[in-house]
Amino acid sequence: MEMEMEIEMEMNRKGGMSEEEKAYARMTRLCSQKECAPFDIAGKLQGMGLPEPERDRIVDRLRREKYIDEERFVRSYIRDKLRFDKWGRRKIAFYLKQKQLPQELIEEAFSELPTDSFEESLQSILDRKWKTVKGRSDREKRDKLIRYALSRGYSPDEVTACMKKMQTEEDLQ
Repeated sequence: MEMEMEIEMEMNRKGGMSEEEKAYARMTRLCSQKECAPFDIAGKLQGMGLPEPERDRIVDRLRREKYIDEERFVRSYIRDKLRFDKWGRRKIAFYLKQKQLPQELIEEAFSELPTDSFEESLQSILDRKWKTVKGRSDREKRDKLIRYALSRGYSPDEVTACMKKMQTEEDLQ
């Protein structure tokens, strides 16, 4: 990153950089700090007012130089949303599709996850939420908990199974 900044400073001293080169330098800095989807980069470049041919050239160059990699981005995004935000498979997939990433790539990345990773995540958020949810009856509290889990992107089957497990554990206590 320091080398890129030195190159940019040197080019500015020698009479400046083209708008395309300035945009490329900004995107390399951004992509070296965090994983980015090509769709996001193209949107930022469009926001900078670059015409489509220049945007395409910059995105292609970033791909060639491995600043952006769809596969790496998908894996990172899934891992982070599952670990930190406790999102379910449906919500993660929805946001990845919005970033115009290939469905095959998304499915492949999901298949590489341990099978119980979503179940563990769901269990932890339901246990934590159960302590704070308010309701006049256990039935009302359970309904609120189910809606909450569904809004986090978990399937009805996953939620039902987890709720049954919670009920069984509660009965044992």
